[in-house]
Amino acid sequence: MRAQVRYMLGITVDAMGSGMYVPLSLLYFHHLTGMPLEQVGVIMSAGALLALVSNPIAGVLVDRYGARTVVVGGYFVRAAGFFCYPFVDSPVPMFLAVALVALGDGSFPPAIQSFVAEIAQGDSRDKLLAAQRSLRNAGLGAGGLIAGAALALGSDAAYQAIVVVSGIAFLAAAGFIGTIPSTHVAAPKAERVRGGYREVFRNRTFLALTVANVPTAFGYMVLAVSLPVYITQQLGASSSLVGVLYAVNTVGIALLQIPVTRMLTRYRRTRMAALGAAVFSVSFLAFGLLGVFSTGAVLMTGIFAATALFTAGELLHGATASALVASAAPEATRGRHLSVYQLSWAIPIALAPALLTALLTWSAVGMWVLLATGVAGSALAMLKLEPLLPEAAVRSRLSLIPSE
Repeated sequence: MRAQVRYMLGITVDAMGSGMYVPLSLLYFHHLTGMPLEQVGVIMSAGALLALVSNPIAGVLVDRYGARTVVVGGYFVRAAGFFCYPFVDSPVPMFLAVALVALGDGSFPPAIQSFVAEIAQGDSRDKLLAAQRSLRNAGLGAGGLIAGAALALGSDAAYQAIVVVSGIAFLAAAGFIGTIPSTHVAAPKAERVRGGYREVFRNRTFLALTVANVPTAFGYMVLAVSLPVYITQQLGASSSLVGVLYAVNTVGIALLQIPVTRMLTRYRRTRMAALGAAVFSVSFLAFGLLGVFSTGAVLMTGIFAATALFTAGELLHGATASALVASAAPEATRGRHLSVYQLSWAIPIALAPALLTALLTWSAVGMWVLLATGVAGSALAMLKLEPLLPEAAVRSRLSLIPSE
């Protein structure tokens, strides 16, 4: 079986396991232990903070032992955490179990991006990342459907079964990824000392690329955080519409990411990622205008149109930006570089619920305008950085693009 096929099987199984558990994460501990939802939420948030700790550690481990080792190790850690869940009966054991899963979660993004960079080159990297995003969306959706069917039974056994099967899914993913040959070669000890995080912080272009991603990362969080509240409370639409819009986005990514990315590989990654950010910006302005001018049928049409624009921005930006960053990171310290870049996602993910909710309360239209302005700034920054980035990072198909 080809390496990339095994990789995609691993990612799909991983996504199904995550899709089964994520929708019931709060409900699981509330249902099985009787702890209040507020207490469960606080403990889960405290455990999730460890993901920020494991991120830079993962960068060091990737550079020293290889990305495959860290990906597989992270799967085992997460599986161990899930297998502890059925034994949780109070806050302390819950925190310890959640912390295990969080440590594995935090190590995953820099490790998996580094691994893709090891097993795929040029435009194959873009295509593999596109396939990953497509199958991951499909896997999350399938896992969510399985979880929904199990939860309809409403029994303790159904909850326990979901958690155990999720743990088994991570072990299966580790099995698929672990069989892929690794191209990692450990650096000499002297080189490791020179190639620490100091090298990352000296790379001002990469740091600028990281900072430029922060507004866009906040933009990605809109679908899960701001849009449900905005649509139901500000626009007065039905809460059932939220699920429909989420389906439009996830199904759109699952079906279109691969063909869209195949088309984009003929262009510069920086410009396509910037275009995606610009489309995000337009979608945010459209959402903001809906709260001012639209009612009735026009409102519904506008909501779907703005969601379609958001999905188009994600199709243009997602896989392309990931391939750009993985290619811009120097090979010797790729793990450390990507772990620093991952902070541009981790911090917005942590802050978005509180910050976006506060902005929405202050001014719904103001929140959308602020998001649109920030993401437009990200697009401009990407274009400004283009001449400073390595040519191989900017162009995925150098031989197919005439020089200008």
